Amino acid sequence: MRTVTFLPSYRKIDVPRGTTVLDAAQRAGLSMNVVCGGQGKCGKCIVYIQSGRAEFDRQKFGRFFSDAELQKGACLACETIVQGDLHVLVPESTLIQEQKILVEGLDHEIEFRPSVRKYYVELQPPSLADPSPDLSRLLWGIQKSGGPVAEKMYAPLEVLREIPSILRHSDWKVTATIGLVPGGYRVIDLQENDTSKRAYGAAVDLGSTTVVVYLWDLVTGKVVGVASNYNKQISCGEDILARVNFARKNGLTKLQALAAESINQALTTASNSAGIDREDIYDVVVAGNTVMTHMLLEIDPAYMIAEPYVPVVRRALSIAAHRLGINCNPNGGVFAFPAVSDFIGGDIIADILACGMGERDEISLLVDIGTNFEVVLGNREWMFSCAGAAGPALEGGEVLFGMRANPGAIEKITIDPVTLDPEYSTINGIKPRGVCGSGLIDLLAELLVVCVIDRTGRINTEIEHPRIRKGTHFPEFVIAWAKETDIGKDIVITENDIKNLIMSKASVHAACVTLMKEAGVTHKDISTIYFAGAFGNYLDKKNATIIGLIPEIDLNDIKNIGNGAVTGANIALINRRARKTLDDIAYRIAYIELNAESSFMDEYTGSTFLPHTDFSLFPGVQKLLDSCRIRKE
Repeated sequence: MRTVTFLPSYRKIDVPRGTTVLDAAQRAGLSMNVVCGGQGKCGKCIVYIQSGRAEFDRQKFGRFFSDAELQKGACLACETIVQGDLHVLVPESTLIQEQKILVEGLDHEIEFRPSVRKYYVELQPPSLADPSPDLSRLLWGIQKSGGPVAEKMYAPLEVLREIPSILRHSDWKVTATIGLVPGGYRVIDLQENDTSKRAYGAAVDLGSTTVVVYLWDLVTGKVVGVASNYNKQISCGEDILARVNFARKNGLTKLQALAAESINQALTTASNSAGIDREDIYDVVVAGNTVMTHMLLEIDPAYMIAEPYVPVVRRALSIAAHRLGINCNPNGGVFAFPAVSDFIGGDIIADILACGMGERDEISLLVDIGTNFEVVLGNREWMFSCAGAAGPALEGGEVLFGMRANPGAIEKITIDPVTLDPEYSTINGIKPRGVCGSGLIDLLAELLVVCVIDRTGRINTEIEHPRIRKGTHFPEFVIAWAKETDIGKDIVITENDIKNLIMSKASVHAACVTLMKEAGVTHKDISTIYFAGAFGNYLDKKNATIIGLIPEIDLNDIKNIGNGAVTGANIALINRRARKTLDDIAYRIAYIELNAESSFMDEYTGSTFLPHTDFSLFPGVQKLLDSCRIRKE
């Protein structure tokens, strides 16, 4: 065994020779920024070997570092092999940091009809004249107090075991918690005396990167707590594919535990802030993508990433909380949203519920961009959907100075058309450390409008300006000089970064057009475009149109709905009628597999220009660019 000591925390871990530094760090409890899932592609898991023996291929991965950094022992944790005892310095920027997590959703008036209610009853004790069983006596009492019909209620074994003692210890004065479940009503809990004012439920957005929880008072219909945190599964891989591969290596149980732990952490924070006991949380509604839901339920997701891409289950499910390790009332229910396909999951169904596009005659387009992207087109009668991989670049994963929405990330940027000097704002207002997704969209649009790049994304190096230079590997534009930054380096965007961004935006636009052609409609038929998710909430819709991320329609008809997943989960939590419609929504959506659509690649090729090869699809953008004076030396 070899001892690896991580600085400055001085955490130590003994690992076998041949272990990667990343694996050692994870075993030591350090959560590193592993955007590419440890494949050596993103260059984000930077560490410095201070002493000891390690193996790292500088020639292969040296492009991520300057000569000065290599001399200081810089390497990638995922590609560095432990050969002997090591001292490893882990920079703060390499660790997963506090992220700007979107918790707000679309303002939505929701009819308050929760699936869980409490009933306080005072029962007559049994006698020789009335020897009715305890359960029957309890259920009849609940019915008399305004509850469901006794014959439609049942009690699980865990509750049955508690009934006789609780009834007698409380002098037959008890509060029963009843939940509406498939097939009837379940007695979730039985408590002594009157606790009818203490009933809570949680709406959960289980994202691949973050978890958001809204805690509701199911008696008053008010939100009493909100909390968010990272999904702890990130330590096993940034994207879904990396986690599925981790699950294949006997890691499914760990992934399930990490998902439950992530939800529990947010539940605890929200409960503590509200001053409530988690035992009084009886209903948990979870909206997550198909793979995340399978992992939470500890259902093998491996078959979804290979043809014919089939999930194990698509319908909505209700499971007892204790079976999943969720820290609420153990007999409380965990309701999981249904899915459409392998990549159109409960989070997208929640988006549809949140924006209401499935209830209207007008045609709407829904775009949700995260680690992957999902697109839904349709109305109350029909819907088409598709999904693809675009998020890594748009979230900064394939951009040299790209980063998540952490403190120090440039989130908004403009460029002076005369001086070419950028003006930007960062998260938390501190010195810049990189650029997050919304900033990258702004940057791409601004560089196009001021003619620093052409419609193919090529940087015009003939412009004589200190911010435009050839760079070590690719031409680049300097966004912030080293003296301005928090990392002591010039923050730049390279021509290769721009290429990756264009490829990502092209995938999203091509997906939109593919669905439109499948439905026989054009951009003129679309009444509203909805952006869902954190990325969509913070991006500038004008700039998104300029680069051709989405079809061009009136900017007033492009709406950011915020965290649609948690809004949809909120609706399903407090309105049982809405919950009943979810399976119907899911089965109404036709899924289009882009890989099987021959037209998709044609659309993708046309979309690899800014905004598109066909300017007639973007007349407003064409007018804007025509008015931009082309720079000359």
